[in-house]
Amino acid sequence: MLTGGRPHSFGAGSRLRSRTKVLPEQARAHNRALVLQTLYHRGALSRADLSRETGLTRVTISDLVAEFIADGIVTEIGVREVTGPGKPAILIDIDRTGHHIIGIDLSGAAEFEGAVLDLDGSVLERRSVPLPDAAEPELAYAAVRRLAGLLLDAATRPVLGIGIGTPGVVRPDGVVLSAPNLGWSDFSLESRLQGELSLPVLARNDANAAVLAEYTFGDAPADLMLIRIGRGVGAGLITGGEPLVGGRFAAGEIGHVVVGTDPGPECACGRHGCLEAWVNVPRLENAVAAAPDERDAILRQAGERLGIGIAQIVAALDLSEVVLSGDRTALSDPFVDAATRTLHERTLDGVFEDVIIRFSDQRDIVLRGAAVMVLSAQLGVS
Repeated sequence: MLTGGRPHSFGAGSRLRSRTKVLPEQARAHNRALVLQTLYHRGALSRADLSRETGLTRVTISDLVAEFIADGIVTEIGVREVTGPGKPAILIDIDRTGHHIIGIDLSGAAEFEGAVLDLDGSVLERRSVPLPDAAEPELAYAAVRRLAGLLLDAATRPVLGIGIGTPGVVRPDGVVLSAPNLGWSDFSLESRLQGELSLPVLARNDANAAVLAEYTFGDAPADLMLIRIGRGVGAGLITGGEPLVGGRFAAGEIGHVVVGTDPGPECACGRHGCLEAWVNVPRLENAVAAAPDERDAILRQAGERLGIGIAQIVAALDLSEVVLSGDRTALSDPFVDAATRTLHERTLDGVFEDVIIRFSDQRDIVLRGAAVMVLSAQLGVS
């Protein structure tokens, strides 16, 4: 977890992979991203190191590094200590404090939260605004716009971009197709805010943002599902090192999948037995408050339903890990243990028994995922 000063580098395995064939006209952009990605994950290197790591010629490296320094993205940080003869190499690195990123999380139960972050995803400043009283599109947008303004005022460096994690189904162009709690339907959140602020804006589903943070800043494998559990339930997926969005942009919308053939609790959508109805935190807290002596049994039952709901997803996508993000007090060991046991019971014996279900150690996971979105879009870094 990253809570204070930045580390020198991130693990090389936490990079989103691209399957796109590089065309000649894209070569320079590809090389730019390759160099920045290498510096971001490896930390300070010399120009010669970069040439060896990337396979690019020293002339190309020198040209790109000069461009990055002029843009304020890369900085020379000193010379490498040497013991033998020869001129010491000058080390360069991403200027991790030279720009700021604005991250916004619209998934809270009572407020919209935001932060100013550095390029390592460290939170520098926080701001929040109350949720609107009604699910009305313009009220929700006005609150987002106000929060963005507060955060921009708090930034003390040039802002690289604004990343937003929002509930609902979101197209890759930042149009929120459906977010009932905010009153949004076919709402052009990204382009509208970008036009008003004259800054790059990226808007994605909050669970999809969260899984990027777990993958980039955590120790997650290249095939995982992150499940956010709060008032609702949603998941983000990484397969083969790439985000999985789906043809309808709704991959990970597992909250309203019915788990089991018994009626189950009534869901906010009007049906009975949805995964969200079984495992949402307010329901579990109310059930435990009404019958405190049955706490473990209540949590085990909810965990079993989660295991039922995700077993087929794990098997179909051959996932290595399931990560939970939510209230660890409400979703304690009996819940996780029951979910894990049920998952193993409902998948092929001898193949998936090493799949684990664990909680994320990261705070501010949506805000930090929003920062990854901006890094990826603006610098090619992930």
